[in-house]
Amino acid sequence: MSKDARTSDSISRREFVQRSSVAAAVMAAPMIIPSRLLGGIHAPSNRVRVGHIGAGRIASGHDMPGVANADLADVLAVCDLDSRRAEAGKRRIARLYAAKTSPLPDVQVYTDYHELLARPDIDAVTISTPDHWHAQLALAAIYAGKDVYLQKPMTMTHAEGVLLRDAVAKTGRILQVGSQQRSWGPNEQFRKAVEFVRSGRVGTLRRVEIGLPTDPTAPDDPPQPVPPNLNYDMWLGPTPQVYYTEQRVHSQKTDAAGNPDVNSRPGWLRNDAYCLGMITGWGAHHFDTAHWGMNLEHTGPSRIEGRGEFPANKIWNVHGAYHVELTYPGNIIMTVSDKLPNGIRFIGDDGWIFVSRDAQAATASDPTSAPTSLKPLDASDPRLLDPRGVTVELPHSLSHHRNWLECVKSRQQPLAPAPIAHRSNAACILSWIAMKLARPLTWDARGEQFAKDAEANAMLSRAERAPYGATRLAAQLAKA
Repeated sequence: MSKDARTSDSISRREFVQRSSVAAAVMAAPMIIPSRLLGGIHAPSNRVRVGHIGAGRIASGHDMPGVANADLADVLAVCDLDSRRAEAGKRRIARLYAAKTSPLPDVQVYTDYHELLARPDIDAVTISTPDHWHAQLALAAIYAGKDVYLQKPMTMTHAEGVLLRDAVAKTGRILQVGSQQRSWGPNEQFRKAVEFVRSGRVGTLRRVEIGLPTDPTAPDDPPQPVPPNLNYDMWLGPTPQVYYTEQRVHSQKTDAAGNPDVNSRPGWLRNDAYCLGMITGWGAHHFDTAHWGMNLEHTGPSRIEGRGEFPANKIWNVHGAYHVELTYPGNIIMTVSDKLPNGIRFIGDDGWIFVSRDAQAATASDPTSAPTSLKPLDASDPRLLDPRGVTVELPHSLSHHRNWLECVKSRQQPLAPAPIAHRSNAACILSWIAMKLARPLTWDARGEQFAKDAEANAMLSRAERAPYGATRLAAQLAKA
């Protein structure tokens, strides 16, 4: 919504239909794909028409280039609650298309996502916003008939993950979560590591170790005036009303030409109202790879025990040092700690295989891990990495965005679909809950709840500030 954000607890059915084009899409959109998308994949008439929601660090550095470089899509719209970032997003798209043979589309700029989703000529959207907005935006897009590329982690809470997974199943929309280690090129070390492990190279798998960095904290900054270019109430969304300070949101710096800073690490990544910290930030990637390698992508742990350091500050208050242990089917023990090398190590009776990124930082502003002598793809014995005799072969993909766009056209499942992404995200969230409670927890992976633990189960969801929230939106959709 625009800056005169509504304060009522709900919106009328008529207004919701007019603004989001939802009611008709609930029944009609699931099985419909525009006929122009059904021809040859390179035909200019059947390029996927995309809108970008969010124009900050991950959008400008990853999602916008990913869509443009796939050369299967035309970007028709950019939306951001910060109007300066929205305009800069349009300029970013222009620069990307300047290097392409396809002509620059007519890119419209929005500060209200409802207006973008109401456009019938947009087939799909990327969502590159803070974590606390993922679920509501994805649900709104799905029921507006759009396919979705959703940045990780899939959702902020476990309850939101269930809602989103079930909505995708109900509507048949294509949803790809940004677990791009499944499409890591050009060396494809994550896919190769998983193939080796699932081909039995380490023998019976006994343990998995995941190493993740942590974010530093700092004292709370005082209140500041809300910038006129930012719709701060809507930025807060379903989270509690709190004072504005740049430390909480994202940088308002500009360069000499007036371009906003979209490269520095935003403050919201360090506040657990908007992000749970690196346990979900990078954890969403590494847990996904671990589940992939264990061949346990559709289940979860049975026991979780953890501890973590949480600063007393109110703004930068995500976890610091931590240690979590999870027990999976087959009595596989997963250890997750900031003291381990950044990456995933699969340990079996016959040795170990380790895999990590070529460069450990996801972006230039990410925190770094301690140096390690381990290679991006390494093993206790080089013979474990011999490509000959591999018995498990997984899909090859060098571009996560291209894989998504191809699936938008084919209606096949992408590499990181909602059911799989929900389970890896859930394991991250369960680890965070265990760190908060600092006691052993028993998890029913089939029923998706803690056993006889009301306190832990209460942490699977969060209260939502009206009129925002995925749960509130889902209830409205059910009545539409």
